[in-house]
Amino acid sequence: MRTTPKSPDSRPTVHLAVYDTLADWETGHAVAELARRGYRVLAVGPTTEPVTTVGGLRWLPDLALADLRPEDSAMLILPGADLWMTGTALTPFARAARDFLAAGVPVAAICGATVGLAREGLLDDRAHTGAAAQVLALSGYAGGALYREADAVTDRDVVTAGPTDPEAFAREIFARLGVFGPEVLDAWFRLFAHSDASAYETVAAAG
Repeated sequence: MRTTPKSPDSRPTVHLAVYDTLADWETGHAVAELARRGYRVLAVGPTTEPVTTVGGLRWLPDLALADLRPEDSAMLILPGADLWMTGTALTPFARAARDFLAAGVPVAAICGATVGLAREGLLDDRAHTGAAAQVLALSGYAGGALYREADAVTDRDVVTAGPTDPEAFAREIFARLGVFGPEVLDAWFRLFAHSDASAYETVAAAG
C-alpha cells in the first residue's frame, strides 16, 4: 500500500495548482479544511511568479510546476480557470495529472480542469462529472458515455466536480484522503452544503 509522503515538517503535503483566472471559490472548502486537519497545502504555479485569480487576488506560488514530483505529494488539486477553455496554456498541468496518476497519486479536478483532464484522455475510461456533458464533449474526448449527472464523482484516483459544487468536491477529496470517517464526512457535507445545523455538533466534536 502506498504511504502518504511527508514534508520536512512531517505533515502530509497536498499540492494546489494555481494559475491566472483561477476560480477562487472552487477549492476554498477543501484547502482550508485540509490545512486545519494537519495537511500542508502548497501552491504550484506555471512558474514562481505571482498569478491573478478571477477575483483579482494575487497568489505567489510556493513552487513551479517543473519542480513538482508525485512522490512528494498526497494529491494534486486542479481548480477551474478561464484559461482551461481558451487555449493550451494549462496543458502542462493536465500532463502533470497524468504523471500523478501513473505514480498512484490521486488527482482532483473541478469545473474547467475536468476539460483539461478530458483532453489528456484521463476521463476516457473513468466515471466522471463536470460543468455539463456538452462542455466536456467540446474536448473531443472518448468518455462521454461515462459522464454522470452528479455533484461530484470519484473513480480510480480521479475526483471530478462541477463549478457549483465546491462542497461536494471537498467531500470527495476528504473521503479519498481519509480526512474524516463516514459519520463526520456526512455531517460536514450536510452542514456546509445544506446549512443543516443539526450536523454541527458532530463536526465540532471531530476537532
